[in-house]
Amino acid sequence: MSRRFVAIAALALGGCGQNDDPAGADDLYARVTSGAGFRSWRRAPAFPERRPSFTSHSDAVDVFVDPNMSAALDGPDIVRSWPAGSIVVKESFSSDTTTLIAAMEKKPDGSWFWAEWDASGKVLFSGKPKVCVECHDNRARYSDWVYSIEFPK
Repeated sequence: MSRRFVAIAALALGGCGQNDDPAGADDLYARVTSGAGFRSWRRAPAFPERRPSFTSHSDAVDVFVDPNMSAALDGPDIVRSWPAGSIVVKESFSSDTTTLIAAMEKKPDGSWFWAEWDASGKVLFSGKPKVCVECHDNRARYSDWVYSIEFPK
């Protein structure tokens, strides 16, 4: 195997599993799974039930929003960005088996924290993984980086 091939493979794999803040991801996982957990939250309006997914997340997904985002959806004000503390959770499935859980949390500075876990809760991605940021970048203007929910009109 050539050194050039090994170097290219190492660079390609370097983006896989970018785990910049595993402690932050563990904290977020504990918060979204504590008590009744995210499955007791409101479903994203465009996802009233499990839907097929055509993204990298899995075959089908359920999408839930926390009370902060839910209040913004129902509030009287026009939403231009999601409030700090808003959390979106996407649970991904193959058949009826959870394969991974992904979440975004809006930080007080206006940025987003991304995390993805396998079905057992092991952190796969955290922080601002390039793969997450680059995929969601085209939604920044339209829905504050969130794919599954448009701003209320």
